[in-house]
Amino acid sequence: MRRVRYEVNGGPEVLFCEEVAVPEPGPGELLVRCEAVGVTLPTVRKVREAKEPAPLGGEVAGTVVAVGEGVTGFAAGDRVTGLCFAAAYAELAVVHEAMASRIPDRASCVEAVALVRSGLVARGAYGAGRPRPGDAVLVTAAASTTGALALQYAKAGGASHVVAAVGSADKADFVRGLGADEVVVYEDASWGEPVDLVLDGVGGALLGPAVRALAPRGRLVAFGSGGGSVDAYELLVRSASVTGFHMAAVARDEPERCARWREELWELRRAGTLRPSVFAELPLAEAAQAHGIIEARRNLGKVVLVP
Repeated sequence: MRRVRYEVNGGPEVLFCEEVAVPEPGPGELLVRCEAVGVTLPTVRKVREAKEPAPLGGEVAGTVVAVGEGVTGFAAGDRVTGLCFAAAYAELAVVHEAMASRIPDRASCVEAVALVRSGLVARGAYGAGRPRPGDAVLVTAAASTTGALALQYAKAGGASHVVAAVGSADKADFVRGLGADEVVVYEDASWGEPVDLVLDGVGGALLGPAVRALAPRGRLVAFGSGGGSVDAYELLVRSASVTGFHMAAVARDEPERCARWREELWELRRAGTLRPSVFAELPLAEAAQAHGIIEARRNLGKVVLVP
């Protein structure tokens, strides 16, 4: 089978495709023939910044072709999506049973990759902000897969005003089409009227303006992998708070809640409340191009590899 990997850190050019043996599913694992593989910013950063080359993990969706010892919830022929922590950029990938969920009959694998993992993060981050009806909400990275779903959650949750913060003005029409009432660009001197809740998927240098966008007693939820520092004085003068949200902790410690959220995602999708966006579908051999799109921040929604 084919898979994509890298041997030295760098940009998209270090990725290459190779032929390898088909992996064997171990105890509690599923072997999935991939029909869609999601490309994420954390994986792109890993290729460029990791201390040493690491497996290209990520979201996959496809059909189960074999199961390992002890698997009881899935069988060959089931359509599933889930996280693969080993080699996700491949024609066949191994997914642990606990990380997998079924894809509804009328949904495609590409849609599953664009909706489930990012939707879980968006739903969890929004909930971690203790939203109240009538809140004004600002979402950073609003044109990303997770950001776009987060702003839709805010609208569905009764937010009075939803602000989409994006890296460039050419993304404004996209986020307005998903329900944003106002659009600001990161470099703007002001991000408009203060808001009650900020959902931040960027971090780093944006944490400063994100905190300053908060109204008195506002809340910021940090759910991105960008790191960064918060000025405690800025929190003090606003009586504001910052909360971190990590989806992996929920998946590990509260699998029942995670399962309920998955069902909720598909229900909202069927109702038209959530609309996952796919920016590009590329062959597996064009993984470098997919990473280039993410690095250049050109994507409006999900970038997907189709083995």
